[in-house]
Parts: sequence; structure tokens; C-alpha cells
Amino acid sequence: MSSVALNQPVPDFEAEATSDQIVKLSDLKGKNVIIYFYPKDNTPGCTTEGQDFRDRMAQFSQLDTEIFGVSRDGLKAHANFRAKHDFPFHLISDKDETLCKLFDVIKLKKLYGKEHLGIERSTFLIDKEGVLRQAWRGVKVPGHADAVLEAVKAL
Repeated sequence: MSSVALNQPVPDFEAEATSDQIVKLSDLKGKNVIIYFYPKDNTPGCTTEGQDFRDRMAQFSQLDTEIFGVSRDGLKAHANFRAKHDFPFHLISDKDETLCKLFDVIKLKKLYGKEHLGIERSTFLIDKEGVLRQAWRGVKVPGHADAVLEAVKAL
């Protein structure tokens, strides 16, 4: 499977999410979809990012927009993270990195001087027809959810 490209349809995918949900992109046609990739549950930046999307959920919902967070954490960790922070959206577990590869978010990172492969914080906006309209890579959390909301309003 090749990776996604701007202004091109996103290949259909199916993924396991919290609350025993199966997220299938083709089932979401007619809604805008935000998929945000984050490195790890219950870490400071990832928590803040999730809270920022949570706090704007009513505005996203008014714009017919679904939000999904994705990391390589398991469903149990996701369920705990989601419940702890009252996230109104589902979190997708991508242990096998299928979505990470489709969206090309696995990058070489440095932590304490050691290199490892990890998720580069990234967000993708898919329109109601299933076309990728915007991609944010190397995201810095402050102000990001507002920028995504503005992009949805501009569709």
C-alpha cells in the first residue's frame, strides 16, 4: 500500500479502536475526518493535544467532523487514556503500524542521544469525499487544534 498524497483519495482502511469500534474510512463518507497520530498515551504533549481536540469537539461536530487519535499503544491503554481525560472521540490502536505506514508517520527520532523509530506527531484532514485536503507533520501542540479547526471551516 502506497502512502497518502494531498488532494488524492485516501485508500480505504479498517482499524480497531476503543469501545470495540471498527473504524472504516468508507463508512465515514459524508463526514470530514481528522486523524491525528501521536507517540504515546499519557505523555505530556500527547495528553495536551488530546485535550485540545476534546475541548473543541462541539465545534468540530457542528462541522460534520469526526476525530480519531492513533498511536501504537494497545486498546486497553487507549481505553484508560480516553476515560482518564474524557475524550469524546475514539483512539485507534495501530500496533502493526498499518496506518502509520499508510500516512508515512514513522520517522527516525532521537531520545536522550539514542536513535529509534517512532511516530512523528502528525494530523491529516480528509474531506467528506474521502480526499486528503491537509497534512500537518512535525506538529507542535500549542495552537494546533485551532489551526485544524480553521482548516475544516475553510473546506
